[in-house]
Amino acid sequence: MNRIITVAAIAIVAGFSVLQSASAGLVGMPISLRSALRIKFETPTLPPMAYTMFCLHYSSECRQAPIFRGGPVSLTEARWADLTEVNQAVNRSIAPERNELGLVGESWVINPDRGDCNDYAVSKRHELLKRGWPARVLLLSEVVVNSGEHHLILVVRTKSGDLVLDNMTPQIKPWSRVPYRWVRIQMPNKPKYWSTVASRVYQARG
Repeated sequence: MNRIITVAAIAIVAGFSVLQSASAGLVGMPISLRSALRIKFETPTLPPMAYTMFCLHYSSECRQAPIFRGGPVSLTEARWADLTEVNQAVNRSIAPERNELGLVGESWVINPDRGDCNDYAVSKRHELLKRGWPARVLLLSEVVVNSGEHHLILVVRTKSGDLVLDNMTPQIKPWSRVPYRWVRIQMPNKPKYWSTVASRVYQARG
């Protein structure tokens, strides 16, 4: 009897240690991710003209997978580390430079020395693709900030919710917690096609 109790106690302690280790590995992950909210795609729309030009220069970044498989990815300890490392590295490596020419001067460049929000977003997507992330979960998205200016961010689709990587903050936030008006976003199964975003969020189910 004592031996059975001892074995059971060891199993409980081991299980607790595993859970404790997993939690420690995800330190810094937003608590609000527990709500697991995802973007709801609404109406197909044209992509930004600058994105079309970007695809002409970086065709490999816009390739569509022959067969669409899978949905959002699990947010593991390794993937959370990828997101935080890439977000911080790109934010630090590109010196901010405003585009004063508007649409005429807009170009999206991967890993420039100086650039604006577009360059940060495509660079983060590029770096995550290099680390083996599937393109279907790395979606460029156009939003409008409080000043009325249009802004490009990267949305990452995970089973824990859709996350935003943004050059205007070092924090990775759930998409429903950023103070922006959503304009359009890449479609997961067809990266060259974009969609409007529904104003209402919905609960993710794995």
